[in-house]
Amino acid sequence: MTRDHATGAAGPISTAERPAPAASPTTGPDTAAAPPRRLTLAVCCFGTLLVLMNYTAPMSTLSATAADLGAGLSGQTWMLSSVMLGIAALLLITGGLGDAHGQRRVFFYGALLLAASTVVCATAGDNGVFVGARIVQGIGSAAIMTASLGIIGYAFPAGPKRVRATGMWGAMVGGGITLGPAISAALAMVDDWRLGYWAFAVGAVLLAIAVRTLVDEYRGDRPERTDWAGAVLLGVAVTALLAALVQGRSGWLAPEVLVLFVVAVVLAVAFVIVELRSAAPMVDLRLFRDPDFNAATLGSLFTGLSILGVLSYLPTVMQKSMGMTALAGGAMLGIWAGTSFVVSLLTRRLSDRVRGWHRLVIGMGLSIVGDVAILGIAPDAHWARFVPGLVVSGVGSGLLNAGLARMAVESVPAHRAGMGAGANNTARYVGAAIGVALTVVASTSVMPSGDAAVDAGAGMDRALVVCAGLSALGALCIALTRIGKRARTDA
Repeated sequence: MTRDHATGAAGPISTAERPAPAASPTTGPDTAAAPPRRLTLAVCCFGTLLVLMNYTAPMSTLSATAADLGAGLSGQTWMLSSVMLGIAALLLITGGLGDAHGQRRVFFYGALLLAASTVVCATAGDNGVFVGARIVQGIGSAAIMTASLGIIGYAFPAGPKRVRATGMWGAMVGGGITLGPAISAALAMVDDWRLGYWAFAVGAVLLAIAVRTLVDEYRGDRPERTDWAGAVLLGVAVTALLAALVQGRSGWLAPEVLVLFVVAVVLAVAFVIVELRSAAPMVDLRLFRDPDFNAATLGSLFTGLSILGVLSYLPTVMQKSMGMTALAGGAMLGIWAGTSFVVSLLTRRLSDRVRGWHRLVIGMGLSIVGDVAILGIAPDAHWARFVPGLVVSGVGSGLLNAGLARMAVESVPAHRAGMGAGANNTARYVGAAIGVALTVVASTSVMPSGDAAVDAGAGMDRALVVCAGLSALGALCIALTRIGKRARTDA
């Protein structure tokens, strides 16, 4: 039998009850016992692609979906943010489950859950059902993303092969954001916004079949216990914070808003205490002693907070301000995401020239330049005016996506690959959930001029300035982690 990763062997174990040739300690499993790594990588990348397509599906059809389900501005914020709540709350749990019970098993059940919840989205009759199904989509997505990156961490040894594999995985983030709004808008033109969800549900079923037949099993040495208390505390804390930001538009000093902020802080502190005392925490807080892990986590947090949040709302604003169709708005987002996809694929060629945290800081810097270049959305603006900014921002996102994926698995021990992937993606989607709410708050807080199209553009300008400032803060925080590491090393 091939040996279990918990023992430190290089090859995967098979969940199938069948004998397999022994693994070579230097070359990994015999190819007769495990699927080729290229098929494993293809399934992992398809899973991430599908998750991001589902995540971005409402971006180009938000107005039509909201009108059909009777959702106002707050409801639209929850439509965009709800899937991220599910992802953020369960990413760390799914990382631990994968390490303990098998990454393929978690991947498979995540795909089934994504398929079922996407069907509910397609048949929803009101906004509450739709948002609830989107949260469950996030839970399935968390399982897929964490297990897929965890499998890559196990299957590909450190070095050029892992650089290429994580680069391709990171590229799927940009690819999914490119395709999701475009496919959703195109299918909405054929019938309505529901057709896109039916298509993504079929894709999730195909993914489950592929995982079951083309991916072998990998696991680490995590204890069997699962930190459900930590998951609940983190999920409710993020939900309370998001609710406070959404309700804050009507007054930041309102009693209900202050209570929500206090609840968020108290639960966040309780989460840290539980993790410190747990025998099997969702995330081993000792990992934060490593500057590389801190840099990867901060990079993911600010990527979600300052980039994913504002760009999630951009197609809707372009439709309101510039009169774009849903398909055209999705295509504008696709310029950014498509550039990110290509750059992520090419970053392996930069591995010897631009290393580690430098890539993250450069990515944040390019995002700032992109935000500034996108300023000026207005009813009389031409779409070509915004292409350079979207391209520059896409280059920055591509560097970040590939760099963060690699650092997530290389900054933790090999048997903690699932935990590293979970922590990295949790930070990204906690940031994205908060970023969407901040974007909506910033973009709707301008003084009304009487022209809704002008107000929408002016509001997005304000949101872009806020997000540029957050990107600058992110770059500074990442740089400080490296300065601290250098000072400690010199000492």
